[in-house]
Amino acid sequence: MDPLDTWPAPLAANPVRATVTVPGSKSQTNRALVLAALATPQGSSTVGGALRSRDTDLMIGALQTLGVVLDGPGTELSVSGAIGPAPGATIDCGLAGTVLRFVPPVAALGTDVVTFDGDEQARSRPIAPLLDALRAIGVALDGGGLPFRVHGGGPVAGGTVEIDASASSQFVSGLLLSGATFAAGLTVIHTGESVPSAPHVAMTVSMLRDAGVDVDDTEANRWHVPPGPVAARHWAIEPDLSNSVPFLAAAIVTGGVVRVPGWPRVSVQPADVIIALLEKIGAVVRQTDSYLEVSGPESFGGFDADLHAVGELAPSVAAIAALAEPGSVSRLSGIAHLRGHETDRLAALTAEINRLGGRCEESEDGLVITAGPLHGGIWQSYADHRMATAGAIIGLRVVGVAVEDIATTAKTLPDFPGMWADMVAGQAPEIP
Repeated sequence: MDPLDTWPAPLAANPVRATVTVPGSKSQTNRALVLAALATPQGSSTVGGALRSRDTDLMIGALQTLGVVLDGPGTELSVSGAIGPAPGATIDCGLAGTVLRFVPPVAALGTDVVTFDGDEQARSRPIAPLLDALRAIGVALDGGGLPFRVHGGGPVAGGTVEIDASASSQFVSGLLLSGATFAAGLTVIHTGESVPSAPHVAMTVSMLRDAGVDVDDTEANRWHVPPGPVAARHWAIEPDLSNSVPFLAAAIVTGGVVRVPGWPRVSVQPADVIIALLEKIGAVVRQTDSYLEVSGPESFGGFDADLHAVGELAPSVAAIAALAEPGSVSRLSGIAHLRGHETDRLAALTAEINRLGGRCEESEDGLVITAGPLHGGIWQSYADHRMATAGAIIGLRVVGVAVEDIATTAKTLPDFPGMWADMVAGQAPEIP
């Protein structure tokens, strides 16, 4: 299939009943890979259950470019070697925000110039606040956006840096991940009102502590990491809970049941936030030690959802809202920062829902969606994996929906079309 071909979204003739196994968390995989690379002076690390997708392969390639040795073609990886890029090194960020924002501080620890570039869409993603913060702690850089160059100078001075991370929590995470390796450690002070997707910063802090790094986050919007070693260890990656949401949404919009095995009882991901959101929409959620099961209602109305902590779920939630009882109104808030993601997700969702006959309006910090009859048509993906999966959700209930560039889902789900088709066709392992 040509990447830009349209993919006929499978229509669910009956309530979906399936067990769907979701691969490892992209967010956790890429953080583990960075921490393992920083721990190489202490020894080799392993990463088990790693996601293998475009974003994680870009991270593996970036760290290899910096001289780190990563072995293992599948989900079990070993990390060794040392940070030491060759002259003329260039890192391809693709459209991966974690590569764009986590790797420049690592590159600064080397002794050569490293060029960063990526997909055309990545050139509009926010990065200047991170680059300015790196300059403030002694890193030499050329440029204020992609492409830019990091002049590695060996030890980074570190110290205290102020940054407005309102556009992306990854600015804070990117700095903190490398902070312990800086000569004076690092103190990060966020100067904006609140950091979006705060659970992702909490994931970074939790994983740093697991790697033996002391993090003081007792004061709001301030994180302190003293200098010290990052421990080599084994990282066990959880299933990607955000990537499970489109499949769980299938249960909600079709009145079916979807089970996700391996859902952790205690998670570094925002599991509790996701469960509360699903229950707010009207789903019945059952969790055991081995799976999470979501049963959809016969029908559901509009709802209000503050998605500031889990903005990555907005496309799926918007698709659910568009399929609610006709006339019901849903309000999604706290997601103004999505205008700077892979695409302007608020504008994209508005355009695509309205293209299919729906009614979606942008607010200052979100969307207002009035549910009504939808018709078939082309759902544009904007090279955004979460936009593509939102189109698939719409297609479960609307005849004739075709998603453009479904291949973009390989960013985090290598075989989304096959997984989705199997789920709808009942070929995924059925729930007992």
